[in-house]
Amino acid sequence: MRIALTDRFCAAAKAAGAVQADFFDEKTVGLCLRVSAAGRKTWCLVYTSPRDGKRVRIGLGLYPAVSLAEARGKALEARGHVEAGRDPRSVATADGAMTVADLVAAYLAKYANGLRSGPAIARRLRKNVVPVIGGVRVADLHRRDVTRVIDPILARDAPTEAARVLENFQSALRWGVRRGDLDRNPAEGMTKPAGRPSRERVLTDEEIRTLWHGIAGPLPRVTDQRIVKLCLVTAQRVGEVAGMRRDELDLAKRVWALPGSRTKNGNPHSVPLSGLALKLIREALADAGDSPFVFPDGAGPRAPAGIAHDVYFAHRRDRSPIAHWTVHDARRTALTGMASLGVAPIVLGAVANHLTTTRAGVTLAVYARYTYAAEKRDALDKWASRLAGIIKGDTAKVLPLRGA
Repeated sequence: MRIALTDRFCAAAKAAGAVQADFFDEKTVGLCLRVSAAGRKTWCLVYTSPRDGKRVRIGLGLYPAVSLAEARGKALEARGHVEAGRDPRSVATADGAMTVADLVAAYLAKYANGLRSGPAIARRLRKNVVPVIGGVRVADLHRRDVTRVIDPILARDAPTEAARVLENFQSALRWGVRRGDLDRNPAEGMTKPAGRPSRERVLTDEEIRTLWHGIAGPLPRVTDQRIVKLCLVTAQRVGEVAGMRRDELDLAKRVWALPGSRTKNGNPHSVPLSGLALKLIREALADAGDSPFVFPDGAGPRAPAGIAHDVYFAHRRDRSPIAHWTVHDARRTALTGMASLGVAPIVLGAVANHLTTTRAGVTLAVYARYTYAAEKRDALDKWASRLAGIIKGDTAKVLPLRGA
């Protein structure tokens, strides 16, 4: 919507329903007030970059911290750079001093983009830091500027995101200090916001049985049903299961070999496959056609976010057969179930691909190179047997096996 923005309009502006709304200013070309469904108001400038000819949206700060007059001033200044053939995203302050936006851009390009978590770091810094304090000179950066970044994130009830943004920004500042771009890190020592407590949800035997047989309720796709069941059978992460490829599988040897590029910690991971896991995988392969993916969705693999979305809305619509659960609860349930069968913690760590368990300390990290392949297979086979008993309803007959 295009409108002659006024202070009164900005204060009262709301998004329609659950969709965010953009209100473009008639007086200042490209200036936009974006209002989220939650009521968060952000100033943006939309322009065509002289660098690559693409349409770009940059943040100019939050309303009302940045007033309409200030937003118009920032927009006019940025458009001046555009008309002079410069992209505002790469323009330093008038005296040539490095700004926070400059530092973030350099950090992402020269360091963070080479990390596995680089895309997530870039998203957090560009979304939360640059729009709020991107124009501040790094030499003038103060802790209160960092607080200006974190407080709005906490205000929208996202403590975990706030903690990660602070952690990523502190890393960028430390990197800048090492390079000599700034003399000190003003954010060093700031307390990280407390995130939400870790989930502890573990499905009961009755819930496992109900979910296994009633999973078509929350998850209409057969593909998604199999993915969730495999998470429960193998104790692996939903993203790793959903992205499973044919060339990772050796069905004859009953092994699923995950490359480091597909694991959370970058460590290659071998998952022994029980008979129950093989059954689910073979059913999926029969339906996958000639796709390289076991769970294809178009040209690529099924996105785990889509599964989580369906589970979430199943609870919203009261269609889930059990109390609130998430897909990750299936992995936690499997590992807890194996622990109840007497599986040693270090073997559980090997099954889960947790390096903090399997390589904790110098001895395990450097000298003990054992992979626990046999123990992992034994643990997953025991859990599959236990799970089969739960599904059939005869759990009383399934007992943990004790060593001689």
